[in-house]
Amino acid sequence: MAQKSMGAAEWGMLLGLSILWGGSFLFNGILVHQLPPFTIVTARVALAAIALHIIVRITGQAMPRDRQTWAAFFGMGVLNNVIPFLLIVWGQTHIASGLASILNATTPLFAVVVAHFLTTDEKMTGNRLIGVIVGFAGVALMIGPSVLSSLGSNVLAQLAVLGAAFSYSLAGIFGRRFRHMGLAPIIPAAGQVTASTILLLPVALLIDHPWTLSMPATETLVALAGLAILSTAIAYVLFFRILATAGATNLMLVTFLIPVSAILLGALILGEQLQPKHFIGMAMIAVGLAAIDGRLLAFRRRSVAAE
Repeated sequence: MAQKSMGAAEWGMLLGLSILWGGSFLFNGILVHQLPPFTIVTARVALAAIALHIIVRITGQAMPRDRQTWAAFFGMGVLNNVIPFLLIVWGQTHIASGLASILNATTPLFAVVVAHFLTTDEKMTGNRLIGVIVGFAGVALMIGPSVLSSLGSNVLAQLAVLGAAFSYSLAGIFGRRFRHMGLAPIIPAAGQVTASTILLLPVALLIDHPWTLSMPATETLVALAGLAILSTAIAYVLFFRILATAGATNLMLVTFLIPVSAILLGALILGEQLQPKHFIGMAMIAVGLAAIDGRLLAFRRRSVAAE
């Protein structure tokens, strides 16, 4: 049974995952000026797959060979990498990244609904739904209400990003099966990115013709390594670890924390200035997360009981 309330270890891993995925914005900011998008995506999962397979071998573990497990790896790769990566890449060619980030932050909203209908232990509750809405409002405020001015134009692109968010929520539910298979988190992480590489490589070859590209600069290679090793390989090990112990709905809360991590990393590394809206948005996200986790409701009940 997935935990309804996360402990310190789960919250720590969720924060770590948000930092790793938030850092992907920094790496992508470098890479998009040097490499075409499908090449970036394919190289990201391919290098991550190589790194994870090396770790699997070093630690004395072995990848499964049965068709059922690999069918699950491919299913997870489609839902968690191929569909959302392609939809987001296409969507961001037509809409601003800020609006795409807000639309992507609807993932927990989808997760709450999907988990309610497809699971027996992650049912929707009033405080969880309110927490998701408050957290989403915090993301929108932090990124900036001005990006919403373009809401309604480029409808297909916006629907594509929403489709990616929905696919992520389905991936969270689908990935629960790996815990019941008795697999260590690194195994489905390696299997997923391996399957994604197999599926994405033909797309990159067909669209980007990477053999025609010039040799990337050192900065580009470093950014690609960071994106693959930190924001993908290590991140997905945490992803499956959190999924196994805290459940899909709690895991999807990371999409609220990613903008926070991205903004804070931008301030620390790139010297970007933090504005009051950032702090207010972060506070709203904290309140939303606490409501979803159940701590606010428990605190209120204790307060009422003490009176």
